[in-house]
Amino acid sequence: MIRYALKMLVFMLIAGVLFPVAGLAHKVNIFAYVEAGTVYSESYFPDGRAVINGKVLVFDSAEQLLLKGQTDKQGMFQFPVPKMDDLTLEVDAGMGHKNAFKLKKTATKE
Repeated sequence: MIRYALKMLVFMLIAGVLFPVAGLAHKVNIFAYVEAGTVYSESYFPDGRAVINGKVLVFDSAEQLLLKGQTDKQGMFQFPVPKMDDLTLEVDAGMGHKNAFKLKKTATKE
């Protein structure tokens, strides 16, 4: 029994070293900035692939939903600044791939 447990432990350690990407399986990145009154966001996976047709939700500082949209083939989503407030952009790329980006009120000023 102890021998089997040791073999399993060694196997799990080797698998953890050889396949560390499992920890990143549900990671997705989102970045946003403001230029000339428009918010531009970009969503991508850790390997650099764009999030295509990802759902994007935009909330104000009171967590009120201001708008929703979808990323394009380049992982981009843009919209006019909806209000001068801290904004939170959330992206859902499906299958548990989610993340959020906080855009400070100072960034929404022109």
